[in-house]
Amino acid sequence: MVWIPGAMFRMGSDDHYPEEAPAHRVRVDGFWIDRTPVTNHQFKRFVIATGHKTLAEISPDPRDYPGALPHMLYAGSLVFVRPRSTFDLRDWSQWWSFMKGADWRHPYGPNSNIGALDDHPVVHVAYSDALAYARWAGKDLPTEAEWEFAARGGLDGAEFAWGDELTPGGVHMANTWQGEFPLHNLHEDGYERTSPVTAFPANGYGLHDMIGNVWEWTSDWYAARHEADAPKACRVPENPRGGHEEDSYDPREPNVKIPRKVIKGGSHLCAPNYCRRYRPAARHAEAIDTSTSHVGFRCVSRSPQAR
Repeated sequence: MVWIPGAMFRMGSDDHYPEEAPAHRVRVDGFWIDRTPVTNHQFKRFVIATGHKTLAEISPDPRDYPGALPHMLYAGSLVFVRPRSTFDLRDWSQWWSFMKGADWRHPYGPNSNIGALDDHPVVHVAYSDALAYARWAGKDLPTEAEWEFAARGGLDGAEFAWGDELTPGGVHMANTWQGEFPLHNLHEDGYERTSPVTAFPANGYGLHDMIGNVWEWTSDWYAARHEADAPKACRVPENPRGGHEEDSYDPREPNVKIPRKVIKGGSHLCAPNYCRRYRPAARHAEAIDTSTSHVGFRCVSRSPQAR
């Protein structure tokens, strides 16, 4: 883990997606954070020690999904499958498939495995899986403010975790999508899917993959916007905890009462023409019962003695 000294910083952005606004000052105390996302190797040790079964490996309870047809309730997870064509980039069902047998051991479906992916980030972990690992390790999941502060690497206000250019000097600093999403990935960064967690340079705090590769869970409930800036420096929020569970439900699905957490960092599927969320300020909502092939996590510890 890496020690991140506490400080005040400007969180969010007024220049991109509406959920990132308004930019505002917050203060966080010092904390330890994992140098990389949790890897398949690390998660495997946890599963061997505890017998933990991820949500993707458990068949859903029909009582939680009233109206669903019985044959549609099976263990599985969302996997990105590149389509041959698209008609509307707002319709994510064109490239996401809920695949039976997809889980952390089988990231691309039942016929895949992680045999050569020990140093890749674990994926297909729902929020409860990430939290279970963190508690087993004697750690916690970061708040959104902690995560964003760490991702900035000491560059308060910079566009990216390494400065204000996406590819300084033509060098790719993170695993993202080059080309027209979701049809054409040019692989200019060397990877089509996930990458080893130290494949790209660390930020100013020595942290790898804070941007790209996989989205990462935080412990904060999602809110559609940030709170406005405090009028006085003496009232700057300290260690803020984001929104409220009852306000995190998706307003587009009023009959579905599944709360959502904030995920951060973007992933290898973020592209300039679709999802410019490969920035510290970027944020997204993820339902706590959902796991995908592009969401992982890392842990924090707020104990000064942690390592």
